[in-house]
Amino acid sequence: MESLNLPVFDYNTKQIEGKPYIFDVLRKKYVLITPEEWVRQHVVHLLLNQYGYPKSLIRSEGGLKLNQLRKRTDILVFDRLGKPFLLVECKAPQVTVTQQVFDQIGRYNHIHQAPYIVVTNGLTHYCCCVDYQLQTVDFLDDLPRFE
Repeated sequence: MESLNLPVFDYNTKQIEGKPYIFDVLRKKYVLITPEEWVRQHVVHLLLNQYGYPKSLIRSEGGLKLNQLRKRTDILVFDRLGKPFLLVECKAPQVTVTQQVFDQIGRYNHIHQAPYIVVTNGLTHYCCCVDYQLQTVDFLDDLPRFE
């Protein structure tokens, strides 16, 4: 798989019917390695290993309903009280992070109301803090650490 601008991590892979799969530590099963999944796995391990988020507070590929359509959030991190804290949208490395991607995570976050959002294609990363009272979005230099 493509080298990303994210820390390397230890992972297990296997072939199933000639296709590569990677073990997802959150879903506790092997999932097909697509370019987007490769980015998602890197971000999950970044959150676990570098930022101290516990596995129990991270949900990967969670469902949500948006205008009668079923959608999936890539990664949603909860705080200790079970409230959405950090929403991550992952794209494949060849997908440019555009306003469309920010619009997508904005629609998803309209439902979750997480105070932090992250958009990444594994090469370029953006983290924002959303202030719902002031209706502002500020770009941050780094992701918030788990406290």
